[in-house]
Amino acid sequence: MKRILQFLAPACHSNLFLILFGLILIGPAGDAQSFNPKSSPSSANEQHAITVTSELVVLPVNVTDTNGNFVSGLTENNFRIFDEKRLQDLALFQREDAPVSVGLIVDHSGSMELKLPNVITAVSAFAHSGNPQDEMFVVDFNDSAVVEPLDGKPFTNNAVELEKAVEAVSAHGRTALYDAVAAGLDHLQLSHLQRKALIVISDGGDNASYSKRSEILALARHSQVMIYSIVLQDEFTKEQDPKVLRQLSEDTGGVAFFPESQQSVVDSSAQIALDLREQYVLGFVPEKHSNRNSFRKVEVKVTTPEKGRLHVRTRAGYSVASERAALTATKPIGTLQ
Repeated sequence: MKRILQFLAPACHSNLFLILFGLILIGPAGDAQSFNPKSSPSSANEQHAITVTSELVVLPVNVTDTNGNFVSGLTENNFRIFDEKRLQDLALFQREDAPVSVGLIVDHSGSMELKLPNVITAVSAFAHSGNPQDEMFVVDFNDSAVVEPLDGKPFTNNAVELEKAVEAVSAHGRTALYDAVAAGLDHLQLSHLQRKALIVISDGGDNASYSKRSEILALARHSQVMIYSIVLQDEFTKEQDPKVLRQLSEDTGGVAFFPESQQSVVDSSAQIALDLREQYVLGFVPEKHSNRNSFRKVEVKVTTPEKGRLHVRTRAGYSVASERAALTATKPIGTLQ
């Protein structure tokens, strides 16, 4: 066993893997997320091959008080996770400012022409508020969605590069919002970071996507990605649809903001950056399910009598098939299984 651990340690740098490996050693687990490391030969006549198989549902959780302030100092004993109302054992608990991979989904349709200064302000504010180790990219969309090139790199943490990517496209044409969200979810699979998010800056309208509204809502719910929305409305555009952005955010554990001025756009961007920093990360190993593609509802409760009534926010649930894809990243997220 000592030799196996010595082999695995250099290849696995995250606490997540060590927890998963520990789960395998102490008892049975599910089969949605798979690790298949193989040891190198220990001698000319001896070769060890091990397979570690486990599933872990990871939940970023925000806990706030009645004034909306983050509640710090909680421990694993304060949390309870319910999978379809059945209490689960906590297998992962983290409270740290870990880097996050973020996609900025930016509306460049004709209806956004007068709002583009606010859009650029939002992107710049967020880029300057994050963790220096964050990974970011931009998806610009109007008639179609395009992941903007960043000097040949899939991600950047350079605020100037992000601003240039947003400014490279003028506001014109129709709106392919749903396709842009799908492109952002797909691009996030290139990231090795565990925590992933999208920030959608739009009025919510869509009149050009190949994807349907129901499809993109299902795709978002089945992902492990938190979606935040900065909804820029006006009194003139008829095709605005803030409800879809609100639902995308609520289903994935994010928040939808409705700023009314340039300063409030900056404040919204800063609040999103803070929200991503102030999270607990929980995980549990679910039971095996006969229907691996079904969506299962999850609820997280916090018990802290001394802190009064608290608000808990996380994603709505998970599907077993999507948990496997989120870890192995062997398939794009553009289609549901």
